Amino acid sequence: MKKTLLIISSAILLMLSCNTSKNKTNSEVQYSSNPVLDGWYADPEGIIYGDKYWIFPTYSDYYEEQIFFNAFSSPDLVNWTKHENILDSSEVKWAHKAMWAPGVIEKDGKYYFFFAANDIQSNDEIGGIGVAVSDKPEGPYKDLLGKPLIDKIVNGAQPIDQFVFKENDSTYYMYYGGWRHCNVVLLKNDFTGIRPFPDGELYKEVTPEGYVEGPFMFKKDGKYYFMWSEGGWGGPHYKVAYAITDNPLGPFERINTILEQDPEVATGAGHHSVFHNKRTDDWYIIYHRRPLEETHHNHRATCIDKMEFDENGYIKPVKMTFKGVAANPLK
Repeated sequence: MKKTLLIISSAILLMLSCNTSKNKTNSEVQYSSNPVLDGWYADPEGIIYGDKYWIFPTYSDYYEEQIFFNAFSSPDLVNWTKHENILDSSEVKWAHKAMWAPGVIEKDGKYYFFFAANDIQSNDEIGGIGVAVSDKPEGPYKDLLGKPLIDKIVNGAQPIDQFVFKENDSTYYMYYGGWRHCNVVLLKNDFTGIRPFPDGELYKEVTPEGYVEGPFMFKKDGKYYFMWSEGGWGGPHYKVAYAITDNPLGPFERINTILEQDPEVATGAGHHSVFHNKRTDDWYIIYHRRPLEETHHNHRATCIDKMEFDENGYIKPVKMTFKGVAANPLK
């Protein structure tokens, strides 16, 4: 009997020890918290280069003050390093305000940084979408062309909010456009210009229902997920919707809203991008939102939350949090 009690007591102590150890491990998990970046930043472009997560955002201020870009890198989504002034208007001679919404990509050991500048309102103005290049993700970047890559309003789309999607080593699509119109173009492989589609067209309009701006594309399980922002960026009703297609040129039929204001957390949630940690198969949405106590249109903060899919591959509505996401190294 004493032996039996001893065995039971030992088992209980072992179980308590395991639970204590487990709780200790859980308590030591680090979270990013939201906002994830200090300061007012918007339109975050997230990308993974090697073993680091990178965020390239718009500096959120009056247009005349938006004349430079900072970048941020992290090995784990929690600890972020700021890289200051990776590109500014002293390098881009044709830009004088409203340098917005980067789109970035690596090719053949070079890093390409796409951006919009000057908020042009007509084809008589100088501005549009530019591209810069560097040997390192953190720059410094140099203006590749000395002029905009796209400098005209085509199909009603203001040349802003570009996103470059790599289909393969010889096919790079660039989706872009404000003013409720979205175009897609084929980039030349050296990113010095655009080239015709097989049918001879240079610009294809692919605007989905509800589209306003901020296009983004990723591929999962052989399907193309096309995403965009709706509503006014300066107000509370900004939000993100998406479509799923078998073709990168669409058609893009709106499925649902996946990110929008939460009266308990923030308003104006939108203009996003996506991280995918292939090691753990975790997906994250990087976006900006406006704290509840803020009403100024430029008071926008960059945040990260989990993005999940249901059994049919549809994106579940994103729950905005103050906690953010758990540390998740890429290696």
